[in-house]
Amino acid sequence: MVHEGRYDSPLTDVGREQVKSRAQGWMDASITFDTIVASTLIRASESAHIVAEILDVPVEHDPDWMERDNGQLAGRPIGTKEGNLYPIKTVEPFQPYDIVSRKGESAWDLMGRSARALQGVVRRGEGSFLVVAHGGVLNAAMSCIFGTLSSPGVNGVHFRFADAGFVKVLYEPEKQLWTICGMSS
Repeated sequence: MVHEGRYDSPLTDVGREQVKSRAQGWMDASITFDTIVASTLIRASESAHIVAEILDVPVEHDPDWMERDNGQLAGRPIGTKEGNLYPIKTVEPFQPYDIVSRKGESAWDLMGRSARALQGVVRRGEGSFLVVAHGGVLNAAMSCIFGTLSSPGVNGVHFRFADAGFVKVLYEPEKQLWTICGMSS
């Protein structure tokens, strides 16, 4: 296992099957989307295109939905000397201004980018949009919705997005109201 983050790895065969199964489930349930908005990283883009092919939906890419920039950790093995050269600061006193490793993003960097990505989806207006992204940036977007800061190693709200998992949210702009309608792993 490696620190993924911005490590641009393709889906595994298992990952492809998980995405196909999720898309088939949506098709069987007659769930449709107007557009898929996807991260530009290969694993998310490939997932988006699998879903798009099954559901016959267009895909648009937005780099703001890329995973957190984990700097020099990207692609390094977890739990090895090489992978621990640039440790992630996850214990107090963790500050939201601390970068992940020597050249990565801070929690505030990620929050700002995820807020911009979320705003981009909201500004599309009425419709049903599927965002295909990564756990870190999706957590940050959910934190924007809740008005909290999601940082590793501190108290707060955290969503566990399993592979091909999803959360369904509804935004009502006239009420400025977000509703969580369901979550699946």
